[in-house]
Amino acid sequence: MKITKQFGLFLAAAMITFACSKPSDTVEATEAQEVAEATGTTLTLAPTSTISWRGYKPAGQHFGKIPATTGTLTVNGDQITGGSFTFDITGLKIEDLEEGSENYGKLWGHLQSADFFDAANHPTATFEITGAEPFAAGDVIADTEQFATDNTPKAESELSPANPTHWISGNLTMRGTTKNIKFPAAVTITNGTVTAVAGFNIDRTAWGLSYGDEASAVDKAKDQFIYNTVSLELNVTAN
Repeated sequence: MKITKQFGLFLAAAMITFACSKPSDTVEATEAQEVAEATGTTLTLAPTSTISWRGYKPAGQHFGKIPATTGTLTVNGDQITGGSFTFDITGLKIEDLEEGSENYGKLWGHLQSADFFDAANHPTATFEITGAEPFAAGDVIADTEQFATDNTPKAESELSPANPTHWISGNLTMRGTTKNIKFPAAVTITNGTVTAVAGFNIDRTAWGLSYGDEASAVDKAKDQFIYNTVSLELNVTAN
């Protein structure tokens, strides 16, 4: 299965992450920032939390989940003041292929290899919150222009929750590289429980996951590339 052999994606789902210089910009990775000083009550990530990923190439898509092994979130009243999460790259799941099948094994092994996550040397990814601010009236979720195919990546505005409440930023570390990302999320804080829902795109090559780099395609019309864009969707609870 051609798509399985070449498909490279990013995932590393960053629990509550985002990335741009100002709220109206398209999500992108910037240099690492100082981690927020957490004050207030520390909550523990619930095992029901999910982080989903979806990668694209002109010939098709792959999607699945990455488990969070540990995580804490600190709140002070109705404000998020800090948090840190660890993700198990070796626990990555592919949900569009049958687990145990030859194609599943080939794609899973390739994603774990030095072509992508280099899991032998970097088995986990981490995310540390650097800031949280209200999603204000008039803030815009800008869409990035994508090369059009039958499997063009979903737009940022399509992935975002209908009514975002916050912009959350944090340092995402994968494969030894740390970048700050920022994105909109719908956050609810009630009776000591925090829920957060978010969906956004990132550029996998910012962390060195460059196999099949879209930018290196000589002729995109030949479909010989993998989109650098990877979609992440988060549904998390801490209590």
